[in-house]
Amino acid sequence: MQQKYIRKYRILFIITQGILGGAQIHVRDLAIYLHNSGHNVHVAIGVKGPILNELEANGINVEHIPSLVREISPLKDLQAYQEINGLIRRIKPDLVTSHSSKAGIIGRLVSHRYNIPNIFTAHGWAFTEGVSGKRRRLYLIMERKAASWANRIICVSEYDRNLALKHSVGLPGQLVTIHNGIPILINNSLNRPNKDKIIKKIMVARFSEPKDQQLLLRAASQLQTVTDFEIDFVGDGPLLSATKELARKLQISDKVRFLGARTDVPELLEKAHIFVLTSNWEGFPITILEAMRAGLPVITSDVGGCKEAVIDGITGYLIPKGDAEKLKDRLEILINNAELRQQMGMAGYKRFVEKFTFDRMLKETVKVYEEVLQKHGKI
Repeated sequence: MQQKYIRKYRILFIITQGILGGAQIHVRDLAIYLHNSGHNVHVAIGVKGPILNELEANGINVEHIPSLVREISPLKDLQAYQEINGLIRRIKPDLVTSHSSKAGIIGRLVSHRYNIPNIFTAHGWAFTEGVSGKRRRLYLIMERKAASWANRIICVSEYDRNLALKHSVGLPGQLVTIHNGIPILINNSLNRPNKDKIIKKIMVARFSEPKDQQLLLRAASQLQTVTDFEIDFVGDGPLLSATKELARKLQISDKVRFLGARTDVPELLEKAHIFVLTSNWEGFPITILEAMRAGLPVITSDVGGCKEAVIDGITGYLIPKGDAEKLKDRLEILINNAELRQQMGMAGYKRFVEKFTFDRMLKETVKVYEEVLQKHGKI
């Protein structure tokens, strides 16, 4: 894609955590592209992680903000405000783009203070359905106020845009939906043997509150299939130990592998037959797009923007949140039917290429950047 900017810009990304997650991958890919296009890109990260290392390896200026943490902490939040305030005064960005709730609120506040063009990307709202009531109410109050500090708000799903409008977070003209996108892989194998003796299911997600790996374990423990199966869990997080313990209690530990956080997810997906993502709430999961790119049928909870990626009965199955029986039923269908797995996987790949590539997301995102910069007289 041709870069349309008249001149090169100093762009600051702010994100709370450097873990391997959807929002972080989104920031990484955009930052690397803009850096390679000649822009002066800085990325401020609170909690260190693999994404920080990847950014530095690509020559991007990474600023560590230790006080920028996910949990609400008045003292640390004040420190994070002061650190980001100092960072913005030092690097003088032309544009600030913040990601995730905490980084988004502080980033918008400081940018607004200095009248710097700023964009917030909501990778799933902290007041979405499924989040605990007290936390939802608190973040709703904060997001309503923070919306007034942003020039534009990008939502990664239409679900999130409608949710914001429903709760009076931002104005209709301020909110725009841009679905996540990921690069097309050059050497992407979509062919899987139809006569494998063991069908491999895979779930790629952090073991944290939004996800529900334990639902997959409960459904899997009740499966009755002619063909044997295995489950690979990719990811780490605070609920990992409890999930391992449940696998032992359900007596299916011999069918489950906990692989930890991995950087070779595309290779792992190539070796799988079915992708599963069971969640309590979502924005627009990048892992689903990775599975579609790999030609896998997808079974996912019908939460957030998941149904904007997966077409039920065509590219996979949508199941009600927390419904182990429905999940079991859909798993049995796919485990026992190699032809259907191939058919749904190819339909998912076609949908990915048509709607969810990085080039498409980049084009739409750059357009928003340009509109905001132009409004501030910087183009």
